[in-house]
Amino acid sequence: MIDMTATPVSTTPCTWLTVIGIGEDGLAGLSETARQALDEARLLFGGARHLALVPERPDQERHPWPSPFELAYAQLLARRGQPVCVLASGDPMFFGIGASLAQRLPPEELRILPAPSSVSLAAARLGWALQDVTVIPAHGRPLARVNLHLAPGARLLVLSADGATPRRLAAQLTARGYGPSRLTVLERLGGACERRLENTAAEWSAGVEDCAALNLIAVECQADPDALPVSRRAGLPDAAYEHDGQLTKRDVRAATLARLAPMPGELLWDVGAGCGSIGIEWMRADERCRAIAIESDAGRRALIERNRDALGVPDLVLVAGRAPEALEGLQTPDSIFIGGGLTVAGVAERCWSALKPGGRLVANAVTIQSEAFLVALRERIGGELTRISVAHAAPLGRFDGWRTAMPVTLLTAVKPR
Repeated sequence: MIDMTATPVSTTPCTWLTVIGIGEDGLAGLSETARQALDEARLLFGGARHLALVPERPDQERHPWPSPFELAYAQLLARRGQPVCVLASGDPMFFGIGASLAQRLPPEELRILPAPSSVSLAAARLGWALQDVTVIPAHGRPLARVNLHLAPGARLLVLSADGATPRRLAAQLTARGYGPSRLTVLERLGGACERRLENTAAEWSAGVEDCAALNLIAVECQADPDALPVSRRAGLPDAAYEHDGQLTKRDVRAATLARLAPMPGELLWDVGAGCGSIGIEWMRADERCRAIAIESDAGRRALIERNRDALGVPDLVLVAGRAPEALEGLQTPDSIFIGGGLTVAGVAERCWSALKPGGRLVANAVTIQSEAFLVALRERIGGELTRISVAHAAPLGRFDGWRTAMPVTLLTAVKPR
């Protein structure tokens, strides 16, 4: 018979480090278990704001986080075996230090006692269902990542970096055509000084002063009538990109990305990236997807930088240089797209050699010479050749006719495992 009796969570003899989530209400919001851990700790680690919430004791050391923060891990591990407490904001496993410590310590040495996160408190104040909300951290991360999630009707919770973040976000939303969006800034959630501010992004960016440093921004997305909708699916409108003509056009781009087949956590090399469209849409497919864009032209690299920020993937890595030399030392890719430099000696061979077993290589050709190269490459590595021809209706006198773009040949090859 299975014993279904609940047993209390307790420490083991090996448990020496306790991470306590604490809110703006300080000790009053802590459980009895958390208070006991604080009483027993010989050493207390935390940010200055968190340490100020706990009364000092003469028999207890207190250490604010060092700068750079990475030094903290060595300082903590140096006290291994002693009763130590770490204070963290809200839920330490939600964009907090708890997850980092869990990667460095076996489970039996670590105990985590979470409090309600700022996100949970914000959802409670707003009456928003958390499963319908996208949470975006902006502390230590580019604010441009918010652009990835912009869509009419979307609800976002942005974890601010500082008091200027709401103003910067409002200006960014307005520039992207989301000026009518409703912004609610929640300051010092859970504390005696909690405050709520509301306005549209357009009105906020017109000169509202900075907020308290500890704040969270709720965004109810609403687009201008003439804003360009940007889907998370492959094949964005060509107008979504700044380019100098070096752009994989929409229909071919969608077919190319379908063959590259992005999966969560995978890495793409976008070789001869042009304006960056393939790498950008690879990363937009899933937030865990990663991409490296290799481009030798400085003007096009500037386009990639602007496009990746505008379309919400500022973490796309940009490598200046010409393949195959620029490929040396790069992390092993799961997929490779060759959009430029296909016929340059050694590029295709270097790419195929670098690709992980089971990885996908897709190369596009427009000219007769590059198409002939793809036919010869297929003889060496195998794969599938596809030719795509796209025609668009265009005015022809008083009527319309079909205007056919140059056909594009695609080689898709999967490396044997």
